[in-house]
Amino acid sequence: MINKIIILLATLLLIPISAQQLIEGIVGIVGNEIILKTEIEQHVQNYLIQNRIDIRNNEKMIKDLMKQTLDRLIEQKILLTKAEEDTVTIADEILDDRVDQRINYLISQVGSESELEKIFGSNMKKIRKDTRKVIKEQLLVEQTRAMKFQGMKISRREVEEFYKQYQDSLPGMPETVEISHILKLVKPSDESLSAAYNKALALMEQIKNGADFEKLAQQYSDDKASAKRGGDLGLINRGDFVTEFETAAFQLKDGEISDIVQTQFGFHIIQMIERRGEKVRTRHILIQVLPTPEDEQRVILELTEIRTKALSGEDFTELAMQNSDDENVQKDRGFLGEFETDKLIIPEFKTIVRGLQPGEISEPFKTEFGYHIVLLIKRNPERKITLENDWAKIEEVALNFKMEKEYHKWIDELKMSIPIEIYEDRI
Repeated sequence: MINKIIILLATLLLIPISAQQLIEGIVGIVGNEIILKTEIEQHVQNYLIQNRIDIRNNEKMIKDLMKQTLDRLIEQKILLTKAEEDTVTIADEILDDRVDQRINYLISQVGSESELEKIFGSNMKKIRKDTRKVIKEQLLVEQTRAMKFQGMKISRREVEEFYKQYQDSLPGMPETVEISHILKLVKPSDESLSAAYNKALALMEQIKNGADFEKLAQQYSDDKASAKRGGDLGLINRGDFVTEFETAAFQLKDGEISDIVQTQFGFHIIQMIERRGEKVRTRHILIQVLPTPEDEQRVILELTEIRTKALSGEDFTELAMQNSDDENVQKDRGFLGEFETDKLIIPEFKTIVRGLQPGEISEPFKTEFGYHIVLLIKRNPERKITLENDWAKIEEVALNFKMEKEYHKWIDELKMSIPIEIYEDRI
């Protein structure tokens, strides 16, 4: 076993340290996959950071988390071994997209590639390589599990038996509300539009006269996230930009700079860094067109007048069709749907809806999207879940329960056929 461990590590890690150090760092071997103590510690640390948990003085909790993480990693390594046996593969383009998304997200969080390199203690080439390995393993595990259970079904009798056995422990259906709204965007005045355009025009003149694009982006761009990176937006797929920006960007050659481009976000000056087929890496300077307080008051007055019409008997749906700036209004006619009251994503909606009675219309209120008035159509009180009213929901829960049960049974079977060595005393 010692020789097998050394060979595995020499092949997979290529770390120039002693055989004894290599061995002591291993917590387990699953088939041809190894589990390192550092790997477990990293997973635990990520969990603690994500959940904002400080357990520096709680050794028992740390130990429990290490054990739980080890158990999860054993399952993951088992499925990686199974994926290798079944020759499961991940298409390079899918993997490349996921890696690009992860790297771009990390850069956006820390501000720049150089900052990311500092945090990881590695250059971008190694960060990308390590990220690719992690994501590939995640995708292989997901696909292997999906292939095993994608065709699983559940019979009516199984659903009924599940409900009969677990009905007392099933959560009740929470209160829900059905709501419609009318949205009005706060559009800037012609004066605000002109001022923003003139600012973009002045920056364009500086660029034409030789000014450094990145420095101007850092100093003047209203896109604060990309401004930290000199306006760099990273590698983006076609279809991820708004139409006006994308049309201008994909016409540029490497190094070229666009004319001033107007989108819903304001005025842009775009520089092409590089193009890779249907992906482009650009940097930009954004000058936002900001509405004035007078623009906001105008919108509030418009919504107040619309609300008055609705309260006087005019149809809310028709008023939404005529006045709402919601891009989906022609499809949904202002109807947003049915939602759990406590799970309304927009906090302002949650507050407003809680204070309405069915049939009431709110006063105008502001969210990050603009100003709204909301009609509470119906409030459905909290109730017990039943087969008669909630068959689809119970069927979904029962199927997930069945799949999870079969999954653990499958993992136990795989454990019998895959060699596993675990050294819990090393964590």
